[in-house]
Amino acid sequence: MSERKVRVRFAPSPTGPLHMGGVRTALFNYLFAKKHGGEFILRIEDTDQTRFVPGAEDYIIESLNWCGLTPVEGPGIGGDFGPYRQSERKELYKKYADQLVESGWAYYAFDTPEEIDTLRQAAEANKETFAYGIATRDKLNNSLKLSEEEVQQKITAGEAYVIRFKMPADTDVSEDDLIRGNVTFNTTKSLDDKVLFKSDGMPTYHLANVVDDHLMEISHVIRGEEWLPSMPLHVLLYKALGWEATKPRFAHLPLILKPVGKGKLSKRDGDKLGFPVFPLLWTDPKTGDVSRGYREDGYFPEAFINLLALLGWNPGTEQEFFSLEELGEIFSLERVVKSGSRFDPEKAKWFNKHYFQQKSVEELSELFKPILAEKGVEASDEKVNAVVAEIKERCEFVSELWDQSSYFFVAPTEYDEKTVKKRWKENTSAQLSEIVNVFETVENWKADAIKEVFSAFMTEKEWGFGAIMNPLRLALVGGNMGPDLFVICELLGKEESIARIKTAIEKI
Repeated sequence: MSERKVRVRFAPSPTGPLHMGGVRTALFNYLFAKKHGGEFILRIEDTDQTRFVPGAEDYIIESLNWCGLTPVEGPGIGGDFGPYRQSERKELYKKYADQLVESGWAYYAFDTPEEIDTLRQAAEANKETFAYGIATRDKLNNSLKLSEEEVQQKITAGEAYVIRFKMPADTDVSEDDLIRGNVTFNTTKSLDDKVLFKSDGMPTYHLANVVDDHLMEISHVIRGEEWLPSMPLHVLLYKALGWEATKPRFAHLPLILKPVGKGKLSKRDGDKLGFPVFPLLWTDPKTGDVSRGYREDGYFPEAFINLLALLGWNPGTEQEFFSLEELGEIFSLERVVKSGSRFDPEKAKWFNKHYFQQKSVEELSELFKPILAEKGVEASDEKVNAVVAEIKERCEFVSELWDQSSYFFVAPTEYDEKTVKKRWKENTSAQLSEIVNVFETVENWKADAIKEVFSAFMTEKEWGFGAIMNPLRLALVGGNMGPDLFVICELLGKEESIARIKTAIEKI
């Protein structure tokens, strides 16, 4: 086969919010395309209308855009291979389903869901598993057992039917997976006759997926491990449709595992352990339930992407921080691991702290301003920048800027009880009153100048620095926190600093 242009697709179903595992699949597709100068496509697989959730498609698109994973083709973008929603392509699929029936690779099945349920229950009663396939299909209500005339009569009478794939008996289906190496399935042992076309006139995932990948000239199918059991059916469909020569290469990504215990990461793990599993906040349109999102929890998209890239992929070096551009240059499927990767919420925070600290004071100030506005605080850019510069090192998230700095903008109304008990002695009020008098004499209200005057006074009085500094901090900020005390004084300003000390003397 000659060298093909790399075209990969991310093909989610709009059945709810996009899980971070889905974002990682999109990311690995995007990086593979970037590495090989290819194209990254978004296709919405909405053939199962019963599970369609309003708003889910918009959520998927917004999530990808937030992460910087913008497709070159897709819904709302266009492209030469559209439409990019399967529900808008439904006229296409019947032709291929009929072709498979005519060539003997598929058949009509008229069994009702109730009849199949009865067979399933009977098998369970015998501690067996019912499968519609090689062992059972010749005894059931389908075109393999019925005459051509009977089949035609049923179709003409409008009887509901599905089209099932006719799995060949006792055949080994082997495929070279780009992550797992050679994978072999035996049709009799592990595969049933999957429905390709439903009675509602819509294809199932299996048929639509293969038809669309072929028509959209997809070169590589990079998807989650949960689709590995479907691979032999898809390989056989390419063969049955005569498309073997242009069949894409497959790569099945490992699962993202729970932080503790066995199994793959779920929303329940996030709810239980207090972290998001979705990129953006999601409100369920049916129940109104709200699920947290990385964006709304204050994570930067760079941190989220960096975290996902290292879940199941190893760069082969000690480097841990990568831009999306750097990842696109070095990514390879060869370095994707086969086994699942355990998610660590603390590592997610660690990544965010790195990107938080990388940002300039001005960038962080711009992100902090909406929070200040929400709190009803008006402050000059100069002051906001100065405050952020002082407290930046103590934070991992933009939301923490307020927790660490509220006292710079709003005077304390309460004082930390433990600190009061420990630091505020009988003579503290009298001593602080003298400090007020000293502060009133300071003309150049800068941290160094304030410290110089204060230190000279303390030396003259022979007072212990700890005995005054701790209650002074308590008076200014309401507790035992914050940067250098004289920096706090400078940023509060002379009048405000003195007013806060006087208020504390009165209140405590």
